[in-house]
Amino acid sequence: MIQLAPVRQSVSEQQVDNVSAAVWNGLNAVALSERVRPGMRVAVAVGSRGISCYREVVQAVVESLQAIGADPFLVPAMGSHGGGTAEGQHAVLVGYGMADLGVPIHSSLEVKQIGETDGMPVYWDRHAAEADAVIPVNRVKAHTAFRADHESGLCKIMTIGLGKRRGAATLHAHDAVTAIPQAAQVILNTMPIVAGVAIVENGRHAPAEITVLPGEKIFQEEPPLLRQAKALQPSIPFDDLDMLVVQEMGKNISGTGMDTNIIGMWRRNGGPREPNFRVLAVLDLTPGSHGNASGVGLADLIPERLRAKIDWHATYTNCLTAGNFAAAKQPVTLPTDREIIETGLMGKDAAAARVVWIQNTLELETLWLSPALLEEAAEKPSLTRVGPAQDVQFNSDGALLPPIAETLTS
Repeated sequence: MIQLAPVRQSVSEQQVDNVSAAVWNGLNAVALSERVRPGMRVAVAVGSRGISCYREVVQAVVESLQAIGADPFLVPAMGSHGGGTAEGQHAVLVGYGMADLGVPIHSSLEVKQIGETDGMPVYWDRHAAEADAVIPVNRVKAHTAFRADHESGLCKIMTIGLGKRRGAATLHAHDAVTAIPQAAQVILNTMPIVAGVAIVENGRHAPAEITVLPGEKIFQEEPPLLRQAKALQPSIPFDDLDMLVVQEMGKNISGTGMDTNIIGMWRRNGGPREPNFRVLAVLDLTPGSHGNASGVGLADLIPERLRAKIDWHATYTNCLTAGNFAAAKQPVTLPTDREIIETGLMGKDAAAARVVWIQNTLELETLWLSPALLEEAAEKPSLTRVGPAQDVQFNSDGALLPPIAETLTS
């Protein structure tokens, strides 16, 4: 069986020291008290991603609104996530601790058509559409399916997220590259978007920057934040692997369960196999996914443990709404992790096999490499070996025991 050695990757450490202060200062800078008056009902749009500082950011937005006498409430901006139900989307926010903020969560799939663009109707969450003001809060990052000026961020959460299932399906039925910015402009021109809070993460999945944009500048100022996010995003620093082992995938990690910017966008869109990770083995599904395994079809091998956690209705709902049918396909499923590893390395000399293990596609500061990669890793200035190689271990049920960080040496 294969051995793995821990390697630490140098990643961006730029970080916001005081998240709450950054939000308060940003809202003050856009003159929130002039945009929102006492008594106004303000919808704070919150998505389904596992953003490390999400609750703290949303709490600061809520408290800022309350400080000027407004009446804030939360709206799930999740498209078809949460099983495509109001109850499921409410549960996602509860899981993130948003129910403890002391304001209502108004979760509904009801939408209103607020306009159209090039014959495409633009739908919006009813509660947000009836609010006096709206503030979307989201992470800005590279999309998993395309490249454009507006990918994942405030424009996406306003269009696909607040479009709920009907709006998301409508946008995905068109070319998202053009549909998202077109719908975003309709929304910004017709709806009371007073501000947007954009989060850019560093290489440790912590906030590198929190920027509050006035509503009228969201469209123009989001692209530079996207470029910054791409510059800070780490990757797996090898272009050719026999096998990549991902310990966990999940909707709270990426819209496709695993970020295709890490595992290879070709797995979703086709095209050149860059990077060429020949076998992608995925071992588990995060609890925060609530059974939504969108993206599982991108894997080559999964164990029965993962398959048993999949809510196929939630997965199909999400993937059908997005028009991403392949993401819901079931990969080759084997009884145990041990059989997954053995199958992935079938015909390979263990000493020569090029294998990387990661916890998930968000956590890339520590990589575990097979011995065949260590010489190449030593030539990369961004990588530092921090411990000896150790045999891959399994429990009595054949489940892989993730390498223990405490064994690392400084």
